Parts: sequence; C-alpha cells; structure tokens
Amino acid sequence: MSVRELDTPTVKALVEDAAAAPSMHNAQPWRFRFRRADSTFELYADLERAMPHADPTTRGLHLGCAAALLNLRVAATHAGWAPVTELLPDPADTHLLAVVRLTGPAHAVNELAEDLAPLYPAIHRRHTSRQPFTEEAIPQAIKDALCAAALLEGGQLVFPGPWHVETLLDLVHDAEGRDAMDAAVSEELRQWTRTGTGAASDGVPDYAFGPRERSGRAPVRDFAGRRPVPGRAAAAFENAPQLALLGTAGDRPRDWLLAGQAMQRVLLQATLDGLATSLTSQSLEWPELRWAARDPQSATGFIQMVLRIGYGPAGPGTPRRSAGEVLDIE
Repeated sequence: MSVRELDTPTVKALVEDAAAAPSMHNAQPWRFRFRRADSTFELYADLERAMPHADPTTRGLHLGCAAALLNLRVAATHAGWAPVTELLPDPADTHLLAVVRLTGPAHAVNELAEDLAPLYPAIHRRHTSRQPFTEEAIPQAIKDALCAAALLEGGQLVFPGPWHVETLLDLVHDAEGRDAMDAAVSEELRQWTRTGTGAASDGVPDYAFGPRERSGRAPVRDFAGRRPVPGRAAAAFENAPQLALLGTAGDRPRDWLLAGQAMQRVLLQATLDGLATSLTSQSLEWPELRWAARDPQSATGFIQMVLRIGYGPAGPGTPRRSAGEVLDIE
C-alpha cells in the first residue's frame, strides 16, 4: 500500500495504538493531527490535561506524550512505513511536540526502524501493575537488553545497587508524606481517580489501584489515599523491589521527549520479556527530592523516571479516550 493511500480507519488505528501509552494519572495529555497532503502526524500537548501542582514544569506531561510518540512509531513501522520523526519542529509553537512523516517501506529508509516492529505486540499488552511482584531476580542479560533499549532512544537506564534502592524508597516515602499534606496536590490526585461504577475514558479507575500494602516497601502510588474502596484487599509487596533509573544528560523539553520515548521502549521490551512494570514518579515531582534520586556512581545527569520492574501479574487495562476525541484529520 502506498503511504498516500492511508484511509481514515487506518489513521485512527495508528492513533489508538499511540494512545495506549502510559501517562501521569492516565490523563492522556495528547492530541494528534494527521495531514493527508504529506502523510504527516503532528503531536500536540493538551495543556487542559496538565497538572499545575504535581507537574508545574510539564515535564511529566512531555514524558507521557513522548511515550505515545514511541507507540506511534512502533505501530507505523509494524504496518510497513518508516516514521521520520522531528522533535519540537516549530520554536514558535511550544505545544507542537513532534511531527512524524510516514514514508516507506520502512526497511528502505531506516534499517533501525525495523527494530521497532517486533515491539508492536506489547503495545496493548503493557499495563501498569500495582500488584505485588515476586522476589525473583531479573537476569543480567535481560537488564542489559533493557539498558540497550533506552540507549536507542537517547536515554540511559541504570539499575542501582541495594544501598541506593533504599535511598529511593526513603525518597518515595518522603514524597508521599508531602503529597498528603499538600491540599492542592491531593485534590489534583482525586480529580484523576475514578471510584464507583461510573464510566470514564481517562484517569485511574479503582480496579487498577491494586491492593493496599500490608507489608513490604514497593514504591507504588496509592490512588485511594485515605478513601475506603469496597472490596479492596491488602497484600504483602516485595521487600526489595527491583528499581531502574531512567535519565538523560539534559533537562529541557527535548530531553523530556527523548526520555519518554526511551521509557516506553523499555516498558515494551520488558513486557515482551515477560516482566511486569510500574512507574514511580512521586519523589521526582518534588524538586528538592529529585536531585537525590540520581545514583552518584553513574554518569546520568538528570533522573526522569523511576521504574519498578519484576515478575508478577500484569495490571489491568485502564480506560482510553477514543481516536475521535484526540485526532483531527485534514
């Protein structure tokens, strides 16, 4: 099929694949525009879905949008096209985060693009798991592959040693206490949680909260807070969670977009490797705590995300806005 023969159902399907990406509180802060004339997708930040208290710089928003961008590249490559991507193409329009021009066939334009296609089955299998993981160690070969996946997107993934994992857990505990004491942050969190039977296409529903922590030290955000959730069980989490730090050399919007794509590539690869994953950003949302998350033994400049990776049940799927809600076609 020629790229210029892209029909509306195909364009919508590509955007639905993109929108399966994770985002802070599942806010899904993205919009897409497809221009038929040159077979180009434009990715925009939807600032109406920003979180001014928990994410005042929109760093987290950029990470989520970039994860959707990586999914779009994977889906396009799987379908046989080469996604030629440009980040922040218009300095006068900071809402326009990226453009992706589809050319083809994929292997004729960029041999590296072929590495993306095998990730496609993981797009809709990947879910955030707030369930307990086992204590089974991740083999070094798999860790090395995850680190390589991050490097391919311009990020750096580091598995810190036990002493630094303890530091990270302490930072998360500190951040959770600060969140609970900050009325604006707590209210923002409540705005993006969904309890009861009402239908919603965004936010975190109560069935995805996971169990209450009875013991263990897994850094899983408790979206229930102090609110009781009928039928919610308690469970023992791992005492020594396996954490990974994702970082970049810089800390500007372009770096955030690189980090978000690296994060999603790692998550997809981990899913293919049979691993469960969750994201831990609580301590990174407080500037005075974020600096301490960096592993001083690594060369990583700025930590963009903490990943919890291990063996355990996959999390449930969470709601997604339809392509019609996030896509314009011209």
